[in-house]
Amino acid sequence: MSDASPPAESPTFERSLAELETIVRQLEDGEVGLAEALGRYEQGVKLLKRCYQWLERAERKIELLTGVDSQGNPITQPFDDTATADLEQKAQARSKRRTARGTKPVEDSEREETGGLF
Repeated sequence: MSDASPPAESPTFERSLAELETIVRQLEDGEVGLAEALGRYEQGVKLLKRCYQWLERAERKIELLTGVDSQGNPITQPFDDTATADLEQKAQARSKRRTARGTKPVEDSEREETGGLF
């Protein structure tokens, strides 16, 4: 595939993902030489970034169903993904602290056996 010719149709998430999978397969199978492999790798990185952008936009469009009005129409509100992101960041920070101290997290089953936290 050459980068010189523009695609006949505008790229979609599905088309970009399929192309990315093809590139990964070719690189894993060693079907291309080094110079072409580097070019395909760069193309794959661009496709990956594009796919992530589409996913982020889709996540921002998600709405939560909060109820139904008197006529049966859904009542929605925008999804607040900042709460989820904050929880993920806190979990990662806890994991890093535990790893740095050399301790393992206490499982719920272990906590129950010892009678709680103490």
